[in-house]
Amino acid sequence: MTDPKSRLLIDLVSDVMCPWCLIGYRQLAIALEANGVEHEIHWHPFELNPNMPAKGQDMRKHLAEKYGTTPTQSDANLANMTTRGEELGFTFSFVGGFRMHNTFNAHQLLHWANDQSRQHDLKQALFIAHFTNRRDLSNEMVLAEITAEIGLDHEEAASVLADQRFAAEVRQEQNFWMKQGITGVPAIVFDRKQLVTGAQGVDYFKSVLNQLQKIKHEGSHS
Repeated sequence: MTDPKSRLLIDLVSDVMCPWCLIGYRQLAIALEANGVEHEIHWHPFELNPNMPAKGQDMRKHLAEKYGTTPTQSDANLANMTTRGEELGFTFSFVGGFRMHNTFNAHQLLHWANDQSRQHDLKQALFIAHFTNRRDLSNEMVLAEITAEIGLDHEEAASVLADQRFAAEVRQEQNFWMKQGITGVPAIVFDRKQLVTGAQGVDYFKSVLNQLQKIKHEGSHS
């Protein structure tokens, strides 16, 4: 059995509306497997757009309003992300009418799923639901359906959202990470010591992991 202390602790602060969070995670996952690193991942909440209305917003319009992105720039950016996704075995469906949604309820379900050791599975299911299948992650019925699809209790998921059971806990965790200086995502923290922001590429993550493994090895023999 692996000594838990030898595992690399990875805190991944992200939002399921963030395509670079998905890309960054997949790059990291490939690097972890290639380097044979024993690890445990913990996902943490971050809202890119906490004031996003319930009905959501067209992604291209959102990018234009938030960043001043022109239609040409937007198309180029989305094409780039689509290509990155294909390289990592993921399908982005950025076709006409792709929408952004409010994710506070999704973060509450992820908190709930963590208590059942299924947070990671739900996170991946939400990424696919949003980016590949274009499902509305602000819709409570849709969220409950997604949790059921990975084997979690549909009625309990709906109840969690109906009574906003974990709203305070999610807000508290969001505030914790903001106080640590996290202002953008993905933010990947290794062993609560080293921060990497953004989707930096498989080779970069391999380099970081090599460095961390060296430090752990030296520490175990000091």
